[in-house]
Amino acid sequence: MKKILLGCLGVTLLLSSCVSQKKYADLEAKHKGTQDLLNSATVKLNGCLEEKATASSRLQTLEDQNAFLKANNQDLINNMGNLTTLTTKGAENLEKSLESLQEKDLTIRKLNDAITRRDSVNLSLVQSLKGVLGNMDDEDIEISVEKGVVFVSISDKLLFSSGSYNITSRAKEVLGKVAKVVNNKPDFEFMVEGHTDDVPYNAGGVLLDNWDLSVKRATSVVRILQNSFNVDPKRMTAAGRSQYIPVSSTEKSRNRRTRIVVLPKIDQFYSMIEEGMKDPAINN
Repeated sequence: MKKILLGCLGVTLLLSSCVSQKKYADLEAKHKGTQDLLNSATVKLNGCLEEKATASSRLQTLEDQNAFLKANNQDLINNMGNLTTLTTKGAENLEKSLESLQEKDLTIRKLNDAITRRDSVNLSLVQSLKGVLGNMDDEDIEISVEKGVVFVSISDKLLFSSGSYNITSRAKEVLGKVAKVVNNKPDFEFMVEGHTDDVPYNAGGVLLDNWDLSVKRATSVVRILQNSFNVDPKRMTAAGRSQYIPVSSTEKSRNRRTRIVVLPKIDQFYSMIEEGMKDPAINN
């Protein structure tokens, strides 16, 4: 009888132990889930705090500008009050001057708006180019933006054999990727520039010097873009720069390159300004 009681007691303790372990596991899982939620909430909170700090900084800047404008406005009002001795003609001249200042300010705002839009378009273009050329060697292809213009510089070892202006098969792959982007950006024009090093060209034939070689390389690229990839020829210009715009004084290979200069059409840039003139925020 005593053995039976001891056995029952043992089974009870074992079951209690199993139940406790199961509850512990459940609690541990809930704890992990809660911890994950807490971590996620912490990340979001930090993001919100950063956004708040940025917004607070911008608000302070705007408040400072507002205070400055109010002070200037009050100065103008005070000055106007002191101009009671001005003749009627003098008052009219002052009014015209104020209107002229307002017009200049409006023009500056329109130009800034157009530049901002242009920069946004350029950023989109750069991202597209890096997307299709991202797997290329950075030393052979460089994409940059300088003074509102996008540049794609391609090493000649990807495009031509030494001293030649005939496009290689490898070059067609690279130019095909560039063409894919520019064909999707019909509002852009671009210039293809050939650049050489300062080693005199003496291969003979129809080419006399590095001027001829740089021009022939540019026209070779333009023809491939037009004939093989259907780029509109009206959007392209071919130019040779010879050896006179080097990028390195020690590595001649870096100077042997073809540069594609991409820029918005001039009339498109003025259209951006005209669109800015219609902006209610500016006109009000």
